[in-house]
Amino acid sequence: MLVEAGLPQPVVPPVAYACTADGVHVAYQVAGDGPFDVVMVPGFVSHLGFAWEAPEYAHYVRRLASFCRLICIDKRGTGMSDPVRVHALPALEQRMDDLRVVMDAVGSEQAVVYGVSEGGQMAALFAATYPERTRALVLYGTYARIRSAPDYPPGYPDEVLEAFGGQQEATWGEITEPNLYAISAARDPRFKEFLGRYAQHSASPGAAATLNRMNYDIDVRPVLPVIGVPTLVLHRVDDPLISIEHARYLATHIPGAKYVELPGDDHLFFAGDTDRLVDEIEVFLTGHRCAPHPDRLLATVLFTDIVASTEQLSEVGDRAWRSLLDRHDGVVASELARYRGRQVKSTGDGVLATFDGPARAIHCATAIRDALGTAGLEIRAGVHTGEIEVMDHDIAGIAVHVAARVTTLANAGEVLVSNTVKDLVAGSGVVFADRGTHALKGVPNKWRLFAVTN
Repeated sequence: MLVEAGLPQPVVPPVAYACTADGVHVAYQVAGDGPFDVVMVPGFVSHLGFAWEAPEYAHYVRRLASFCRLICIDKRGTGMSDPVRVHALPALEQRMDDLRVVMDAVGSEQAVVYGVSEGGQMAALFAATYPERTRALVLYGTYARIRSAPDYPPGYPDEVLEAFGGQQEATWGEITEPNLYAISAARDPRFKEFLGRYAQHSASPGAAATLNRMNYDIDVRPVLPVIGVPTLVLHRVDDPLISIEHARYLATHIPGAKYVELPGDDHLFFAGDTDRLVDEIEVFLTGHRCAPHPDRLLATVLFTDIVASTEQLSEVGDRAWRSLLDRHDGVVASELARYRGRQVKSTGDGVLATFDGPARAIHCATAIRDALGTAGLEIRAGVHTGEIEVMDHDIAGIAVHVAARVTTLANAGEVLVSNTVKDLVAGSGVVFADRGTHALKGVPNKWRLFAVTN
């Protein structure tokens, strides 16, 4: 599960439908209420409802919607839009018309058209065909054509495309390593499992195979010189699916295009450093980068603290203490990686970290305690689950204060948790001892605390 049982889900904008002239219902969502519209054209396949199960996607959409009115769509035949006959998926021109129908449905006379991956071809065609309805064009991870040609060396040879499409159809929903869409998936089992289910929700294997074959034949090179709207071309340098040469071609052949290369090895738009990607879009469209908006989310907060650190420093001296701290930092980094924790910062003689599940935070804290005990370092730890604000490289909020106060009440070698954490891990096998009810300095109400005993 991506979200712990019993914890609140992100607020998902409602899905609405625009009906085309031929009776197909195209699904769309609207997020934000900014001063101008951005219509995002997805890549290969998408699913407006299921995508929100990934915190990465939710964060990406919230960031974009913080400075515009964002309109997201599922192309016909994919996601929540009406299915169509597998071997009669719409051509680029039909999809372009579907986009215009959605804009009419939401009352958008002019919008920034943002094309992602395969969606970039349709976005480019729309910008060239309807310049009066296109405020600007943004292209990420896209290409003019995917098949190689004597005058287009960045493309893939026919045999590579056919082999790729055949393997994808045969293993649809399986995310293999390395995964060409998101290298991050190979590093995160949770994200990898989500991507497999996301693909299966977004399209059937047959529809995916047909989409591939159709996309192999599309070539928008002739329309690039006709694009007359402000254009931003973005691409990650080490994109494993679409090479950087595709983006350089686009930037060279679209008059006046701004071109930005980003670090990263993910093709999927909501994987990797999405904040850097959105920052570039925001600057291009607004002329400035707004101060970061704090992200509010539910997380489990862990504080650790070395017991009697000042006394130990005085006893062993600076050099030996530095060696112990290096040992401490190494153990902490290793166990955080093992239990999918994220280190927010070092506190000098401890660490502040967050987790997407309280059980993992508890197991990580006990693992750190046990490993450091063999090195002669004794720690205490406090764990609490609640809403936090994520701001750049730090976090804030009442949950952080609660976890910090719980830590100060823990005995040497003890992992102390709030009643919230105890309730959330019921059935996990973690055993607790009741440590009574306490007033936490600076925090309202009284809190019942429990020590982990196994």
